[in-house]
Amino acid sequence: MVKMIRDPSGRFAERPYFSSGELDRACEVIVRRFHRKRGADDRVNLTTDELSILIEGEDADLDSSVDLTPYGHDVEGVSIFHPNGSAEVKISSRLADNARMENRLRTTLAHEFGHLHFHRHLWAMKFATQDLFASSSVTDNAAICKRDQILNARQADWMEWQAGYISGAILMPVSAITSIVARYRVDHSLMGSISPISSDAFQLSEEVRATFQVSEDAASVRMQVLGLLEGAGPATNLFT
Repeated sequence: MVKMIRDPSGRFAERPYFSSGELDRACEVIVRRFHRKRGADDRVNLTTDELSILIEGEDADLDSSVDLTPYGHDVEGVSIFHPNGSAEVKISSRLADNARMENRLRTTLAHEFGHLHFHRHLWAMKFATQDLFASSSVTDNAAICKRDQILNARQADWMEWQAGYISGAILMPVSAITSIVARYRVDHSLMGSISPISSDAFQLSEEVRATFQVSEDAASVRMQVLGLLEGAGPATNLFT
């Protein structure tokens, strides 16, 4: 059962608490179950189309090419929740219409999945306890994700931080990326920690990038967050 704690932002009465380990385990189960249902137990990565299928499997309408500038010029994804239980996910056309933006598109799709799967119940509880005839705007019932929030959300912004962590955990499941690093260590007789600016870190980032179709920065940050490389910190750009 999800642990709930007070939401200091006031947006909800309570919000879910997850440790990073809990999110890693939950996301790995999600990816494994997805592949098992499709008869691909040996798969560890998700294609861009499969990320869309994952979202649609949450009973949400996905539109992956939308002008989101009415929400703000730096908004790249929006998840909207409705009192009848339905949900919509909208992705900026800037991402979908530019092949060079596919890494960013993939990260944004995984980020919005995080809101759907892990946060949807918050709006359901909100709708169940509020006056449905009270005035409210679409933005009151939506997770509006700006580029900087997707990249560098502070832990104080708990909802965006969780969705961002989930994005990395869905795209690069913990067991798979840990195995890649462990195998590299054995093959190269590495002992001790690996500096994120070393040639070994660069080669590992290349392997992770190729395996999971993410940017080198995303690969490096994920390994740092998991303690597989020295240090930890926000990415400068997860989508390059």
